[in-house]
Amino acid sequence: MSLSRKRLAVGVALATLVAASQASAAAFYLQEQSVRGAGRAYSGEVADRGAASLWWNPASIAGLEQNEIYGGVHLVQVDSQVNDAGSTLTRPVIPGGLTTPVGGEPRAGGPINNGVIPNFALAYRLSDKLAVGLSAAAPFNFTTDYNSRSWTRYDALKSNLTTVDVNGTVAYRVNDMLDLGVGVSAQYTDAELSSALPNLSPLLPDGSSSLKGDGNWDYGWNVGAQFHASPALTIGASYRSQIKHKLDGHVVVSGLLGPLAAANVDTDGKATITTPWMANLGARWKVNDKTTLNASVSRIGWSEFDKIVVTYTGGGTVSAQNYKDTTTVAAGVDYDVNPKLTLRAGVQYDPTPTPDIGRTARVPDGDRMLYAIGATGQVRDNLKLDAAVSYISFDDTKINRTETIYRGSPAATTLNLKGDVGGSAVVISSGLRWSF
Repeated sequence: MSLSRKRLAVGVALATLVAASQASAAAFYLQEQSVRGAGRAYSGEVADRGAASLWWNPASIAGLEQNEIYGGVHLVQVDSQVNDAGSTLTRPVIPGGLTTPVGGEPRAGGPINNGVIPNFALAYRLSDKLAVGLSAAAPFNFTTDYNSRSWTRYDALKSNLTTVDVNGTVAYRVNDMLDLGVGVSAQYTDAELSSALPNLSPLLPDGSSSLKGDGNWDYGWNVGAQFHASPALTIGASYRSQIKHKLDGHVVVSGLLGPLAAANVDTDGKATITTPWMANLGARWKVNDKTTLNASVSRIGWSEFDKIVVTYTGGGTVSAQNYKDTTTVAAGVDYDVNPKLTLRAGVQYDPTPTPDIGRTARVPDGDRMLYAIGATGQVRDNLKLDAAVSYISFDDTKINRTETIYRGSPAATTLNLKGDVGGSAVVISSGLRWSF
């Protein structure tokens, strides 16, 4: 294969990564990092105390009276539908091109996979004022899966993003009114992505493109504070930095025939993506002996995910991303039925950062409302059981994406992807908190 043809082939294959990462940014953040928080729609975690709140605020463990261990698991069940709304493919047939429907199965039910999200945290008291913590989470995970006959196949077949985040924390109680915390986050990411590739004749079978990317441990930081304005009112604020990830990928393109056969390739490439920063502000107000009101607002810096940089031997690509920063708001209530039982409820509005023009089938996302109920039971003097159920309603939205396959070559083929998306999800959460 000539160098120029090899560059074209690798560029075509790595375009799979560009499309997938673009879509993954829409909804790959999983906020299920606290079972207690899930029961009130995460409205109070940045202002609450204990190991269970470490993801939301590193200051949450300052001045603890006892050591704590938290463990939780969240079962996510998703019901989604993605339907074709007139998608077309234009092949380079002289004189004006040949435009045909993409064909395939026009409806895809359940492309967003169900999943299990675990999390763990430990807080250790060094003194009346100083504590250290360690937490492990899976904050950026997502899988969508379409069959090989789906109308989405030229945009997406399989998309699998997995992360592991380990965070070390130091927290200090300055005085009775102010707690401070700082943490360092180590995060590992890998991805598996695939799509179909059209041959020049609609009578020929599709080719395929796949990429498996293994990341390294990349690092970020987080800071937080809690201001105890009175025994009844706590205000919390925190900031978690973006993390720039570097993935080492292996690309395979196969099944291309005729003039496209030279683009079949098996080679290595690299990609760089950046996860968003997160800023949280919230409050907990104990209205009376039984009732505590919670409220929070979170600003998520999806604009940090501004481009995907892909490099390989002899060349590379840069793909601009049109994501916008979003603001999530939530409100909730805790009600102490008695000293051994607390009930919770909450609601949250969480908008999508994906653009209306350019949304893909890899993560078919929309604005969402989250409704939650939960409870905590005192099993023993030093052991608490948390449980929660959340229902997430996704707004109906559109897939609207135009991209050029084999860009920059005489074989350039235009995909005009249009679809309708709808869905909902149920999250069942349970966890334990042990103090010692």
